[in-house]
Amino acid sequence: MAVIIYPLSVTFHCFLALLLLLSICSVAAASSVSVHDALRHNGLPIGLLPTNVLNFSLDATSGRFELLLRCACNAKFENQLHYDYNVTGTLSYGQIKGMSGVSAQELFLWFPVKGIRVDIPSSGLIYFDVGVIYKQFSLSLFESPPDCTEVTDSPPELLFREDRIVNSELSQSRFGKLGYEAEQDNAMRALS
Repeated sequence: MAVIIYPLSVTFHCFLALLLLLSICSVAAASSVSVHDALRHNGLPIGLLPTNVLNFSLDATSGRFELLLRCACNAKFENQLHYDYNVTGTLSYGQIKGMSGVSAQELFLWFPVKGIRVDIPSSGLIYFDVGVIYKQFSLSLFESPPDCTEVTDSPPELLFREDRIVNSELSQSRFGKLGYEAEQDNAMRALS
């Protein structure tokens, strides 16, 4: 029985080729995952994001994702949620951090959703980080992807003044204009 000994360089090149092939296969597998499969795989309900997905990309190493929707849209749960065309964040087990492109309405104000987390799945609760507070919802609201209504404009912008949140629509109302004019008068007097 003859044993064939290959030079180290041939063995090393075969190893590199195999490694390259495996990495290409893992990237292809990661890119073929749907957003709803990725949510489920990370212990999150699939109804957090709408179905009108045009493109979804996920970096399997960092968890960073980008979701492109066919159109900006609104969905109704307990509160109204607004999804921009582009939604990004970092996905890890039980949470999404550093989120952008999603806003939640509370009363008449829109707040950017910065993160979403499920602490204990058996609790039946999910928390939305809207910067100022964590808004608590029932997990059952997000069991299936929402029907999203196309919108042509973004939600009203929030204005942050002197640690107060002011809705841009309010600032354009009659009382908002009076307050704005009074602030301008005070500023002019201070300069004089």
